[in-house]
Amino acid sequence: MQFRGQILKMSSYNAEPIQYYLNLSGDLIHMNELLGKTLSIKHDGYQCVHCGHDRQIYRMGFCKSCFFESPYASDTIIRPELSTAHLGIGERDLDVEMKIQLQPHTVYLAYTGDVKVGVTRNSQIPTRWIDQGATFALPIARTENRYEAGMIEVALKNHLADKTNWRKMLQDDFEDEIDLADFQQKIREYFPDDFQKFYSEGEEMWKFDYPYSKPEKVASFTLDKNPEFTGRLIGIKGQYLAFEGGNFMNVRGHEGYVIELEIS
Repeated sequence: MQFRGQILKMSSYNAEPIQYYLNLSGDLIHMNELLGKTLSIKHDGYQCVHCGHDRQIYRMGFCKSCFFESPYASDTIIRPELSTAHLGIGERDLDVEMKIQLQPHTVYLAYTGDVKVGVTRNSQIPTRWIDQGATFALPIARTENRYEAGMIEVALKNHLADKTNWRKMLQDDFEDEIDLADFQQKIREYFPDDFQKFYSEGEEMWKFDYPYSKPEKVASFTLDKNPEFTGRLIGIKGQYLAFEGGNFMNVRGHEGYVIELEIS
């Protein structure tokens, strides 16, 4: 079986275990069904997720020019505290930024090998947590826009990590329940005074089950350095495909790459 297309991040469905679908130019390939099968991946060019041109991907699936011009790659995507749409001030495209920023957001704690704090649009729950490979996640604040959530995150990340350590996430095999509610209580004092009204207590904690077992070793590869790869798929966690021998491919890190995929 063969496919060819532009990689987009895997879609997921929260089940037991989580169901994953690789998106190749709109063709959805059910990856859970491929566990135990051998995949041959060949890098065959690029297709920017914004302009669609065959230009080398710079970051987040964008070519270099689109990364610095597209509102979908603006600084507020990474740093929500920089949002200004609530003030009617645009960074790159106010109409687009209003759609992204002026909607309900959640500040959360997640366990991804360590406890971390993060921000997501409500519409991205639980996808955001699955993409990060979180074992547990707990909402701790509900805000009306992206700026408010970002300001809470800024205050809390002085005391908690705000990024996922991918190695710890992939090497972690923690199965007992992490008491994220206890972490929430401990950091409540660090909420900015003006944002205490967004604090949310008694939220349901989410737990996720991945089609994955902890490997003996973890080594990631990229198609830039290894344009042709063949391996037996043995697990999936976050946006990582786990191959026999401890080789991992970050699918989201390859958005915009065009590949030929052969399954045997």
